[in-house]
Amino acid sequence: MIMGEPFRAFRVSEQDSRVQGRIVEMTLADLSAGDVVIEAAYSSVNYKDALAGTDGGKIMRRFPLVAGIDVAGRVESSNDPKFRRGDEVLVTGYDLGVAHDGGYARFVRVPAGWIVPVPPGLSLSDVMTIGTAGFTAALSIVDLERNGVTPGGGPVIVTGATGGVGSLAVQCLAGRGYQVTALTGKERAFDFLRSLGAAVVLSRNGLQMGTRPLEKATWAAAVDPVGGDTLAWLTRTMMYGGAIASSGLTGGTELHTTVLPFILRGVKLLGIDSVMCGMETRLEVWRRLATDLKPAKLAAIRQEIGLDDLPHAFATLLNGEARGRFVVKL
Repeated sequence: MIMGEPFRAFRVSEQDSRVQGRIVEMTLADLSAGDVVIEAAYSSVNYKDALAGTDGGKIMRRFPLVAGIDVAGRVESSNDPKFRRGDEVLVTGYDLGVAHDGGYARFVRVPAGWIVPVPPGLSLSDVMTIGTAGFTAALSIVDLERNGVTPGGGPVIVTGATGGVGSLAVQCLAGRGYQVTALTGKERAFDFLRSLGAAVVLSRNGLQMGTRPLEKATWAAAVDPVGGDTLAWLTRTMMYGGAIASSGLTGGTELHTTVLPFILRGVKLLGIDSVMCGMETRLEVWRRLATDLKPAKLAAIRQEIGLDDLPHAFATLLNGEARGRFVVKL
């Protein structure tokens, strides 16, 4: 890559207090500083990307900035001896696409400390079908298991099951032998969720959540990227010693519950942060995503798009109409 050679990128700017993204031409000299230049092959679209790339939320900390919190590709050049030209690598989280130019560009430059080698058994397309969403799902399962959750312990519920985190959590859990219940507001997606491994599919529409501090003990564990009233309901319906992995806010940021599930049933509420978790954890979770937690139906949830399709993908996610994962081919 020649330093002054232009390439396309989806860059977000702020003007008159409004956030707007568009396709621009950039060069390596325009990118944020870093030790390693990656020739990007794929990125992905997460709910956070949809907020960052529109006026939907205050995600980015500086402007203008290339969006995209995920990227996978091959090392083009490196000032760090750990990485050599041609190495297949991925980056998710940290400041990528938030305060540092992100993955929606042909070339990305990042600090070496953010980079994870692509594990054997996964392709560049695979790791971006997984992306931050799948990494979050797997991190949730790993934390649940650290807190005593096992495949034989009872049903595990996945909320927002057709979304990125949800659709990957269903696959990962089913592959591990868990009895998975998928909760969704999209009744047309029932067969889709069963094909991913859900043993039971529940409709969120008309779900009777109850109002008592403790409802019928139903779930051994939960993967919840939704939050809000759904998370409050989960706290009331967990089995004794059950655990909830909370990673998202599509259903709201407030949590209205009582201490009773925690002090009478020993329920554990686990906060899942996929952005700043340590490298040792990242490497272990990606190793498991390539082995015992590897999603079996990645092709079934992948929809490949280009940079020009990003606004449509953002709108689809923000309207709650997404099913599976948008993978951006670069």
